[in-house]
Amino acid sequence: MNSIAGTAQQLGAETYFQSVPLEKAYRVLNHGPTVLVSAQHAGECNVMAAAWACALDFSPPKVTVVLDKATRTRALVEGSGRFALQLPTVPQAAMTVELGTVSALQQPDKLAQSGVQLFSAPGHDTPLVAGCAAWLECRLIPELHNQQAYDLFIGEVMGAWADSRVFANGHWMFETAPPELRTLHYVAGGHFYATGAAVVVPSQP
Repeated sequence: MNSIAGTAQQLGAETYFQSVPLEKAYRVLNHGPTVLVSAQHAGECNVMAAAWACALDFSPPKVTVVLDKATRTRALVEGSGRFALQLPTVPQAAMTVELGTVSALQQPDKLAQSGVQLFSAPGHDTPLVAGCAAWLECRLIPELHNQQAYDLFIGEVMGAWADSRVFANGHWMFETAPPELRTLHYVAGGHFYATGAAVVVPSQP
């Protein structure tokens, strides 16, 4: 079993760990990044990687994520009714691959082996992965047909946070943020692209 190591303050992240207004929470996912899905139930925590996650609705904010039936994290989500999505950064690429390929069912200490540090946000119990660019804590909206037929899970965002160096005022700032805070976009076989330069189309008068 794995436990939450502490709070953002105890991990020294309080300077940049800032709340995101819920009406802007969908923007955390609208550029299509790879996510880490975390959950805990009955004293057990786990984290997995997922490439298929997206914003679904604005108000209240909702997200979707595909969780395979064979994963331990899915069982924890179903048991607790809660999960978190977080956006890993470039230095976490190897960790993301490990979390996406190693199952806790075969390797119960996979979080420790992968170097995962967990913390909790004030007023929320779902474990969050330290070092990410942004985090969404969600309440599961049970849709049994979608979950069984398509492995598709829907969550309502109950809390949102981001590293203020790369996301502020409801906008990503990859072009000015430190390059190590760029998020990952999975291609295949351990191959990712990192979000980088901005392309801005001026609005028409």
